[in-house]
Amino acid sequence: MKYGYARVSSSDQNLDRQLRMLREYISDDRYIITDKASGKDFNRKGYNTLVGTAETAPMLHSGDMLIITSLDRLGRNYKEIRDQWQHITYNLEADIKVLDMPLLDTSKSSDSLDKHFIVDLVLQILSYTAEKERENIKNRQRQGIEAAKASGKYLGRPKADFPENWQNTYNEWKSGSITAVQAMELLGLKKTTFYNLVKQYEKSVSP
Repeated sequence: MKYGYARVSSSDQNLDRQLRMLREYISDDRYIITDKASGKDFNRKGYNTLVGTAETAPMLHSGDMLIITSLDRLGRNYKEIRDQWQHITYNLEADIKVLDMPLLDTSKSSDSLDKHFIVDLVLQILSYTAEKERENIKNRQRQGIEAAKASGKYLGRPKADFPENWQNTYNEWKSGSITAVQAMELLGLKKTTFYNLVKQYEKSVSP
């Protein structure tokens, strides 16, 4: 039996490209399992149906094949990728085929020690590279934030500050004692900023 596994990191991403590739090998979508979850660990509903949990039996059995489009669809954590690969190929005795890396196809290995060695070696290199890149991205993000803070800047959308006399001026405006234009002049705010602050303030005080 052939099973496919496709994953994207968030719900606003789509699986179309992976599904098209997997359907070239699997005609029945019931045997293509999907997840919309981070690859940082393997705590995913779809994936767990394939490999099983302490409470559930795995869909994969001896002689079955799990097909994925690329290694990073399986996961991005180096140690856990290695552990899961071992679990699937040795404990469950199923094969794994990675479409964009022909060397990662245990169905071609049979009982050849040399071929198993090549698969394991390539897996170690690629899974290490995937996790390293994830760490590098996080480091670059952190360095960018630190550099921005050091230069007095910040990343993301600026968060507006309420002027000191905001509360009294806002109350006078809402009661009709002063106009919006007068309120803006008292607060020293432009029209857009004033109404953005009004929206933010009313959202924060609404029940």
